[in-house]
Amino acid sequence: MTTRDLLTLTKFRLSALVIVTTFVGFWLRAPRPLDLWLLAHTIIGSTLAAFGAAVFNQLMEIEPDSRMQRTADRPLPSGRVSPSAAFGIGWLLSAWALIHLVHRVNVEAAALTAATLAVYLFIYTPLKRQSATNTLVGAVSGALPPLIGWVGATGHAQGVAPYFRWQLMLEPGAIYLFLLLFLWQLPHFLAINWMYRDEYRKGGFVMLANDDEQGTRTSRHALAYALSTILLMFYPVYAGVVSAAWFLPPALLLSGWLCLLALRFNRQPERPAARKLFFCTLMYLPLILIATVLAWR
Repeated sequence: MTTRDLLTLTKFRLSALVIVTTFVGFWLRAPRPLDLWLLAHTIIGSTLAAFGAAVFNQLMEIEPDSRMQRTADRPLPSGRVSPSAAFGIGWLLSAWALIHLVHRVNVEAAALTAATLAVYLFIYTPLKRQSATNTLVGAVSGALPPLIGWVGATGHAQGVAPYFRWQLMLEPGAIYLFLLLFLWQLPHFLAINWMYRDEYRKGGFVMLANDDEQGTRTSRHALAYALSTILLMFYPVYAGVVSAAWFLPPALLLSGWLCLLALRFNRQPERPAARKLFFCTLMYLPLILIATVLAWR
C-alpha cells in the first residue's frame, strides 16, 4: 500500500474539515489559559475517528464506487488494497479514537464520536442506496465534530459532577455550531449531487438530484437551506454568546452571499451556477467560523 493509497483510503483532505471544526468548538468552549495537551488529544481522537469512518465507508461501497468514474480508481475498487486490510485499518483507527478520547479527554467526547461513527456508517451509508433523505442524515454526522471539540474542552468530570454531562451538548454555543454545520452542508452537497447526478445514478445512489434534470427541485432545496443560515445568525446574538456589533454585519453579509448564489442557481439551474454555489460554500464555512471566533464573548 502506497502513501497515496492510504491518504485516499482515509480521505485525508476531507478530514481537514473535522480538524478545523473540532478545533473551533474546543477553542470557543475552553477556559483560559488554554490546555494545549487536552486540545491535541481531542483533535487526535476526532481525526482518527474520521479516518476510520472514511475507510469503513469505502469498504461498504466498493461495488458502487467501481461503477463511477470519479471513484473507480480508489484503492479498494481498483484492487490495490484488499478489503481485509482495509477492515483492519478502519477497525484500528476507530477503536483507537474512542479509547484515546475516553482516557485522554472525557466520556462525552468519546460518546459523541461513537454517535458520529454510528450515524455515518450504519444509517447514512446504507441509506444512500434507499432514500434521498440520506443527505439530511449525513449532515447530522457532519455537524457533530464541533460538538466533540466543545465537550472535549471541559476535560474529565471533576468532584461531584455527574459521570455523563449531557447538558454540555445543549449549551447555546453547542447548538449554534451544530446548526451552522448542518445547514452549511446541505447547499454544499446538493450542488455536488446535481453536478454529478449521472455518476450517482450509475453508482446506484438515491439522491434528490437524480431525476431532477432541470434542477428545479434541487435548487429550491438549496435556496431554502441557504435562507435558513440567515435566520441562524441571530441565534448566537439572542443567546448572548457573541457581540452583535462584531458578529452580525459579517455574518449576514456572508449568509446573504450564500443566498444570492443559491438564488441564482434556483433561477438558472445550470452547471456553472451550481459550481459557483459549491465554491461559495467552500469559502463560506471558514469565513463564518472566523467571524464567530472573533465576535465570541
